Amino acid sequence: MLTYLLRRILYAVPILIGVNLLTFTLFFVVNTPDDMARMQLGIKRVTPEAIEKWKQQRGYDKPLLVNSAASGAGKITDTIFWQKSASMFAFDFGYSDDGRGIGREIVTRMGPSLAIALPTFLIGLVAYVSFALLMTLFRATALDIAGVALCVLLMSISGLFYIIGGQFVVSKLWHLVPISGYGGSGYDGGMNGFKFVVLPIAIGVVSGIGSSSRWYRTIFLEEIGKDYVRTARAKGLSELAVLFRHVLKNAMIPILTGVVVVIPLLFMGSLLTESFFGIPGLGSYTIDAINAQDFSVVRAMVFLGSVLYIAGLILTDISYTMVDPRVRLS
Repeated sequence: MLTYLLRRILYAVPILIGVNLLTFTLFFVVNTPDDMARMQLGIKRVTPEAIEKWKQQRGYDKPLLVNSAASGAGKITDTIFWQKSASMFAFDFGYSDDGRGIGREIVTRMGPSLAIALPTFLIGLVAYVSFALLMTLFRATALDIAGVALCVLLMSISGLFYIIGGQFVVSKLWHLVPISGYGGSGYDGGMNGFKFVVLPIAIGVVSGIGSSSRWYRTIFLEEIGKDYVRTARAKGLSELAVLFRHVLKNAMIPILTGVVVVIPLLFMGSLLTESFFGIPGLGSYTIDAINAQDFSVVRAMVFLGSVLYIAGLILTDISYTMVDPRVRLS
């Protein structure tokens, strides 16, 4: 097991290095520091002196890869690549354009993102699998057809409709929960604070029912036609016992593929949900950085997303070995 895990981690290292190099190329070779300065300063204030001052303030006035003017290790360390890209491997993300520490902002904003994403993930997983099992149990009946039609209908609706419609009906018309915000006046972290997250969680669960339940239903239907299911029925097991004791267990590998890979989204947050509901999480942090053209924050979030995605893939491999030990041999 340990050898298998180490092999998977070693596979991830060159991928992460490649992502870092690609990010560096996009932000500093294709889009040079001079281009960043021009976009930040605006057309009216762009002068050679202003560009150089902007670059000096942010450490972008150094050579990209090799500093021939430096001596010793400074030829490598006193460069943009070492200070802005290589340092990310130590999770040193530097500072944003407004002078705030990016690492501290990430730690602070991870809590609100998890407060929305984690309940949405857990509640949604139970709801989607349960609904898919229900349709599988009553397959080829009116209930199954109605369930598939509902899934297709929900899949066809834009996520923005759920957000805007939910805010209008639940918050503006019924006045059950605040329309947006996280904390603020009256927020005490208890039931009053729960009002700020219940609507985003509900919308997140409802918006995913269509695609997720239909996908799980397809997995269960594929399993239910296999020989081991017919053998279980021949032994006299009920349909419920076949579904929960055999079909669900053998469908865990494809389910885990979809479940564990979304782990990065739990930490990175939802861009749309956090922006529309005013949640100060990592998703809204990324959107605000893009709008403000804060390239330091955008680079850090791209790298962090890559690390979390690779971690999710490694966790997927580990979960495979727990469900099916034969995977360790591959």
